[in-house]
Amino acid sequence: MVGREAVRGRVLGDLLQPDYLAYLEDQPADPSFATLIRLADALGTTVAALRGGGMDLPPGQGYALLHPQLRDLAPEECHTLLSTHGVGRISVSASDGRPAIVPVNYEIVDDAIVFRTAPDSVAAAAAETEVAFEVDHVDDALSQGWSVLAVGPASVVTEPEAVRRLAQQAHTTPWAGGEREMWVSIRPTSLTGRRITPADQ
Repeated sequence: MVGREAVRGRVLGDLLQPDYLAYLEDQPADPSFATLIRLADALGTTVAALRGGGMDLPPGQGYALLHPQLRDLAPEECHTLLSTHGVGRISVSASDGRPAIVPVNYEIVDDAIVFRTAPDSVAAAAAETEVAFEVDHVDDALSQGWSVLAVGPASVVTEPEAVRRLAQQAHTTPWAGGEREMWVSIRPTSLTGRRITPADQ
C-alpha cells in the first residue's frame, strides 16, 4: 500500500512541474476545480481554504490537524524566524501598573531586537526592564504555525552614532505614525520557540 506522504509527494510533484510554475508566474492563476481538489487533498486542507475562504477570520479559526506534532525550536532556528518578520508583541507594565501587550515594528540588529517608539507611549515602558517579546506565524489553510519568545533586558539606545545607524538600517517606519524617535533595544537572554506541523513531516 502506498503511504499518504508518498501520494502527497506525487500529487505535488505533478502539480508543481517547472513548466506549470513558469505558466503561473506569467498568467493569472486559474487552476481547474479538479486540480484544486487534488492539491487540497495532498496538502491536507480544503478547496475553500486554498481559495482564500475565511481569510478575514481571526487566526486560529481553521480546523486542527488530525495528527499534530508540537516540537521545540533550537535557538538558531528561533533567531532565523525572528529575522523573517517585522511586527512583534512586547510585554510591558503600563504607567498604571497593569500588564499590557503592545505590537511594534522591529528590526534585528547585531543580535538585538530594536524598535522605535515615543517616550510617552505604552511601549516606552519597556525601557530599563526585563521584557518578553513574541513573534508568530499562523497558516490557517494548513493548520500549522510557529511562535518564538525572546526574554531579556530592554534599554534605550542613547549613543548618537548608534541611533543614526539604526535609523539608516530601518526597513520601515512605525505603522502607528507620529514622532517615534526613541529606540529601544532588547538583548535576549532566553530564546525559545515551538512549531506545529503534521506528525508525518
